[in-house]
Amino acid sequence: MHEIRYSAPRSVADAVELLAANDARVLAGGTDLLIQLRAGASPARHLVDVKRIPELTTLAFDDTGTLHLGAAVPCCTVAENARVRRTFPGLAEATALIGSTQIQNRATVAGNLCNGSPAADTTPALVALAAVCVVQGRDARREVPAADFVVAPGQTALQRGELLVELRVPAPAPHTADAYQRLIPRSEMDIAVVGVAASVTLDGDRCADARVALGAVGPTVLVAHDAARALVGSSLDDAALEHAAEAARAAAKPITDMRAPADYRREITGVLVRRVVTEAVRRARRGA
Repeated sequence: MHEIRYSAPRSVADAVELLAANDARVLAGGTDLLIQLRAGASPARHLVDVKRIPELTTLAFDDTGTLHLGAAVPCCTVAENARVRRTFPGLAEATALIGSTQIQNRATVAGNLCNGSPAADTTPALVALAAVCVVQGRDARREVPAADFVVAPGQTALQRGELLVELRVPAPAPHTADAYQRLIPRSEMDIAVVGVAASVTLDGDRCADARVALGAVGPTVLVAHDAARALVGSSLDDAALEHAAEAARAAAKPITDMRAPADYRREITGVLVRRVVTEAVRRARRGA
């Protein structure tokens, strides 16, 4: 392992300067990065620890009900926050699935996103909720939809010198709820073979809006637009759920690897879409 510099800036501006001027990587939780460094998979020679920047360590809801989640907030804080669990239960349950208790005390939702894994648990949940990534560069701040943030396995939309500052999750419309489920080979602490998140808005007994996001069945998390369209306007009966499941299976682009064959992943995608949408609908009706 080569010599690595370490910096712990106290402001976003200082962090961005360090990232722009050096062959640097952001250290938030480090649960993925340190493994990559030990394996020689990362060329980083400078670690920029962002956990001492107040703006990045804040979880707050504004007056509109929008969640502002700092990029260095640990997963345990998100998963255990009562308002997050009540307002965005799918995001809370996805966050609670990351690693062990010890990992969740270090790992962050933003780090899970920035790692760029197609099988990340929180990424489908963020995409289903239409979350926005707030990115700070040396000269400007910009916003990137979570659905567009990961551009390829291990690659994100971040440019040199840019820092993901916060994740902004818009307040849900009335009679809206979300859910996330995954399939893993073991009972815990494993990587998703398939992960599915959904958000559903009800208008009486009918679906007024929906978003469906698929993880681990493509090079990035996929937005299953046709699956959502199969739900909108329906009474969310078995026929509508099956149409959504069929559309999700058609949208999936899985690979065969040591963890699961492609055909199995595709079939499980449909199963999980039915289950996740059903759970989101149950929650939306309970909160109506």
